[in-house]
Order: sequence, then C-alpha cells, then structure tokens
Amino acid sequence: MTASTHAVPRPLPPPPRLAQLNVATLLHPLDDPRMAPFVEMLDPVNAAADGAPGFVWRLVEEGAADATGLRPAGENVIVTLSVWESREALWDFAYRSGHLEAMRRRREWFERHVEAHLVLWWVPAGHLPTAAEGLERLSDLRAHGPSPRAFTFVSSYSAPEAAADPRALPPSRPARAAHDARATPSGDSAPV
Repeated sequence: MTASTHAVPRPLPPPPRLAQLNVATLLHPLDDPRMAPFVEMLDPVNAAADGAPGFVWRLVEEGAADATGLRPAGENVIVTLSVWESREALWDFAYRSGHLEAMRRRREWFERHVEAHLVLWWVPAGHLPTAAEGLERLSDLRAHGPSPRAFTFVSSYSAPEAAADPRALPPSRPARAAHDARATPSGDSAPV
C-alpha cells in the first residue's frame, strides 16, 4: 500500500496596507479661539475615519482621542498617521467624506506648504508605523522625490512595486512598548 500525499494549501498572507503621514504647521495654538472650528471638527472627522471602509488604524496620543498633542515634528506642527487597506480607501476618506470640508478650510488654521506635507508608503499587514518612521519617509520624499519607498497620491506606487524595492520595506523593530502612543485599532492592526 502506498501512501499518497496531499498538498495542503497555505493561506495567502494578508495584503500590504497603505500608511500615510500628514504634517500641518499651526497658525495659532490649538486653544486659540481662531482654531475653535478646527478643534470642533476633530472628533467628527476622526469618528468618520474610524468608521470608513478600509480604515485600519490611526495614531492616537495615550489618554486622548487624537494625536494633536503629539509633536514629533516640532512644537507648532501636528501630525496625522494612519494605515488603510488600500490607496482607494484613503482617497475616498480624504476627498469624498466630511474630511474634505476640513481640507477646504485648512488655510484658516495652517501655514501654506512649501514642501511635501503628505507621504504614503506600503507596510505589511499588522505593522503599525511610528511617527519617526513616517517623518523619515517624508524626509526621503522631500530629499529624493517619489519612489516606492515614499510617494504621494499623484506619484503613487503599487504594493508589488514597493515589495520589489528593498529600500521600501519598513525597518524591523520589536513590538511597541505599552507606554508608546495608544493605537486605535480596527481589523488586522495588532502590533507585530
């Protein structure tokens, strides 16, 4: 009697996710009355992001509802760092939701950008990027222009293009310590 072997199909790894970092230089401190309309938009816009199709995760300061208290890029610069299932999911949230109203009014609250302020890059499913990682990608984009490592909506690269470029891979690091900024998870966003 001969034994037959059956190949057991291996499950495919989850697809890469799109990380994004956006920086904005404040015209006034957040507690200034001129910033009140922006501050009032924070909770509804963040809730819309959290519930948006394709949303995975966003950086949130520990004990807060958002990341506006974190200032890794300077005292007057706020950051938004998030992860999405796809470029299309992020685009739809950014340009086809209530977030668009905040973008239309950004000149009321933020300095005009003279260099890149948004960077996109692909990360493995489950990877939660740090603000330092995002700022490094933004610096790369500013210094070298778009590449599979750091790009924009206009100069986008696919996940396979990024996978083919070893510079595009995120640095390996141990799981985040409990004292790091709290994450707002959704879906497969458990830290690795």
